[in-house]
Amino acid sequence: MSMIGQYACVTPAELDRALGDPEWALELVGEWMEAEAEAETETEAAGSSQSAPARCMDVDKAWDALGFLLRRAAFPVDIVHGEAAVPDADDWGYGPPRYLTPEQVRAAAGALAEISGERLTEGVGPADLAAAEVYPAIVWERGESLDYVREHYEQLRPFFRTAADQGDGMLMWLG
Repeated sequence: MSMIGQYACVTPAELDRALGDPEWALELVGEWMEAEAEAETETEAAGSSQSAPARCMDVDKAWDALGFLLRRAAFPVDIVHGEAAVPDADDWGYGPPRYLTPEQVRAAAGALAEISGERLTEGVGPADLAAAEVYPAIVWERGESLDYVREHYEQLRPFFRTAADQGDGMLMWLG
């Protein structure tokens, strides 16, 4: 089983409800993920590339490398683990979910716009990630490039921009 970094955009009202009823939020996010996976399959089958902006996304196993690189860059918001825990939430995979407020999402989107994937990984190689025991260590020990991390980072940038533009907060967890 792999630890996958997961994200869900939530309106301020949905965030408020999630903070008081994390079981409701887990069910809601599960429905979104299922609907988006189904819509993606239908879009691919139809040969179309147009779809509504996603409410959910994941960064696969790149989450820990992203966290390492963002801490190194003194990023102003913890977009990997969130800034606060969802109170009284059960485990959503590998621990309870955390969240960002709409204001924190806006700050993150602004900071993401300033740092390209190339700049984020500049001067860092697989040996650095292996030495820091960044998950999944076996990938870095094999000397794999950071292209995988850059690709996921570049997907996060518009995801956060869209969330910020819509005034959304964000739930995040390791699933």
